[in-house]
Formats: sequence, structure tokens, C-alpha cells
Amino acid sequence: MAEKRRTIPLAKRGFDFETVMWIYTRLSALVMYLCAFIGLAGALIMGARTQMNLADVLRWTFMPNPNHVLNTNVPDLAPWATVFWKVMGSIFIVFATSHGLHGLLSIIEDYITRTWVRRTIRIIVLLLTLLMIGIGIYMILTA
Repeated sequence: MAEKRRTIPLAKRGFDFETVMWIYTRLSALVMYLCAFIGLAGALIMGARTQMNLADVLRWTFMPNPNHVLNTNVPDLAPWATVFWKVMGSIFIVFATSHGLHGLLSIIEDYITRTWVRRTIRIIVLLLTLLMIGIGIYMILTA
């Protein structure tokens, strides 16, 4: 007896919004790992291993903000407050916020059956994502 295939052929799968978001979620996680690695490597290169404790280094790693090094033994804040680190922080905010809120939306949609409620929640989550990204980038750029 032939075994029935459990997978759908690629030609019949389609390429819809959910597939794009599934790919985005995986790639955004990789981007967040890359941003954290760059933040950690940058902190160690700029002398954090002798001027900061582990908690401050980790705080900088996940959100490169010059305010995170104010209360440390770092003598000069200029290398920590460059445009590069503001861009890195902004990239991290965009990907972390959209990744997390898409995960929340995926969980919520598992329990919603009505189409209009699902559409309304998608709009609310989209607006919430844009609002949180806007506030996060504003905080980074004005710090």
C-alpha cells in the first residue's frame, strides 16, 4: 500500500500574506540577533569590558543608547553617541516591535473566527505597531 504524502506540492501552496509574514518573522529574528551581536561587539571594541559591568553591557547590547553608559566608568561618550548607533537602535526597534506584535496578532487570530473582527484587530495591531515604532525612534533620536 502506497503511503499518502503529507505535504502539499509547492505549485499548490500559493504565496499569500501569511506566507510572507511567516518568512518575515523568521528573518526579523535573525536581524535582531545580528543587531545584538553588533551591539555587543561594538561595546567590547569601545572598551566596555574594563569600563562597564555586565548589566550595562547587556543593556547597551540590546538597545545602543548613550544614556545607558552615563553612570559607568566610560570617560568619553562621543563614540557611544554616533549616528551609527542611533541607526542600529532604530533598526532594532523596528524589527523587535513588528516581530513581537505580529506574534501577538498570530496568537489572537487563532481564537477569532469572525472576519470583520479579525480585520479590525489587524488594523489595530498595525496602528499600534506604527505608534510604538514612532515613539521608539523618537526616543532614540532625541537621546
